[in-house]
Amino acid sequence: MAVTAVRYLYLTRHGEASPDDGRLTETGRRQALLLGERLRRSPLSSVFHGPLPRAAETAGLIRGRIGDVPLQVSEHAGDHIPYVPGRDELPAESADFMLGRLAEIPARQLREGPEQARRALAAFTGPAEGDEPRHELVVTHAFLIGWLVRDALDAPEWRWMGLNHANAALTVVRYTPGRPASLLLFNDTGHLPPALRRTGRPREIDV
Repeated sequence: MAVTAVRYLYLTRHGEASPDDGRLTETGRRQALLLGERLRRSPLSSVFHGPLPRAAETAGLIRGRIGDVPLQVSEHAGDHIPYVPGRDELPAESADFMLGRLAEIPARQLREGPEQARRALAAFTGPAEGDEPRHELVVTHAFLIGWLVRDALDAPEWRWMGLNHANAALTVVRYTPGRPASLLLFNDTGHLPPALRRTGRPREIDV
């Protein structure tokens, strides 16, 4: 029987990015640096990031604050649609809205996203192999964070939708052998001043 240990999975969404070129804005860079300062005391062993520039740049800025921790790109941590629900899975009062949002996504992303999401579950979740606790950071996008959180809570697969995540906020899940996953933090922005706590658009959902 393989030996396993506790895994602490740290999740963050990339910093604020420009809609023009997808790279971090000055606000996004400040968000990433402040998160890096917060994580300096965390015993991280690895930093993974999605392949898009906004995730890679965020990860690089965080790593610059936390020290010599391996930095690895992961296709599984990309900006994917993790699951496409059928109408009968959704609450009747919100099904039209949710399906309408998904209809705006290119068909290729809808086809390929679920497989990447399954691979992300295999790569990043569950107890760690070996006898030492593992602390890993994944710099990714709001949809994948929603997918991993709903998995930790054993929520229905469609419930990744509606789980908003602020830029450079921190979520932490603990996976202990023989126990259910434990959501320790979700969307924590305590390291960011109020002006940098950006959840998305429209601005009125910023809290």
